[in-house]
Amino acid sequence: MTWGFLPRRPARARGPHTDVRQKGGRDPMKVQDIELPVLRMPYQVRLNPYLPLLRKETETWAREMGMLAGDDAQQARPIWTRSQFHAMAVDQLTAWTLPDASLVGLRLNHRFNLWALAWDDYFASAFKQTGDLAGAQAFTARLHAFLPPEPGVRLPEPANAVEKAMADLQQRLFPPGLAHWRQGLNRALARYVDAGVQELVNSRAGRVPDLIEYAQFRRESFAAYTAPYSVELATGARIPERIRHSRTVGALLDAFMDYMGLANDIASYQREVHDEYDVNNLVVVLETSLGLTVEEAMHAAADLVTARLSHFEHLIRNELPPLVSRAGLDQDERTELEVWLRGARSFLSGLHAWYTGAPRYAAGSGTH
Repeated sequence: MTWGFLPRRPARARGPHTDVRQKGGRDPMKVQDIELPVLRMPYQVRLNPYLPLLRKETETWAREMGMLAGDDAQQARPIWTRSQFHAMAVDQLTAWTLPDASLVGLRLNHRFNLWALAWDDYFASAFKQTGDLAGAQAFTARLHAFLPPEPGVRLPEPANAVEKAMADLQQRLFPPGLAHWRQGLNRALARYVDAGVQELVNSRAGRVPDLIEYAQFRRESFAAYTAPYSVELATGARIPERIRHSRTVGALLDAFMDYMGLANDIASYQREVHDEYDVNNLVVVLETSLGLTVEEAMHAAADLVTARLSHFEHLIRNELPPLVSRAGLDQDERTELEVWLRGARSFLSGLHAWYTGAPRYAAGSGTH
């Protein structure tokens, strides 16, 4: 599933900037004075051939779940208008990141991507914009009940579109061949929604996370721990058990996850920092931790993102082959690993294409 992407509320390419930590003092730098870095992406973007079929049904599930405004005047508060919904280009995102997925897998990923964005936008409008920490904590505690570690647990009656959609997904996410997912995947999702509360705590207090702390925290707030499951569903391949818990594979997954969330911080900088006065952003973290200007921090952030991608490539090229040999993986296991890695590369290239080409990220779009 494309679950590791979970993009934050995106930025316009350029626009005015106000330093969230400064109420006065030096004149704030303008984002239009900074050319946002173009991030390196060596992997070719590919498109899933089932995209046209996905587009035909793209609104149906969102309307059924109450995310999208419908014809019913009595409908509970929707999360998006139709124009906002289509500006997100979630079907394009899903088809870019999962070019090899079956139609069934693509459809399931698409619905989860819609849920992820629905959670993000609902949480931002209901709690981040209002500063309602108590409400955010209560909402998140209820959502935990929709993420059970075992099958067959009776879920609460959904009270909003986010809960209704997750209840529906819990009936679909764990086909028999992927039963091993449940505990790990739902734990990753719990960390994701909990991170939303911590982001709100940080923003309310004006507390900018420490640089070292932030790297780990961003994996949680981006739901990056779900990303290996996403690739697995799309490709049908798993990282072989004999090497899955090795140091090399752990480092590989960390680099894979870091690219996603940290690259999003650059793309989302305008809206998060200027429009929402958020402190949970790599550029702000680098400014504060290293005493940099905005422009210096922006380019340092781009260098860090590039370094994480380079490390991902280094591990595949130089450290995985001797690990595979030492572990004695047979040909089937080696093939499965190669299939998974191809899916991981496609995941990153598709996400990069969405950041740089979707209307949700276009200059002046005004979309969430």
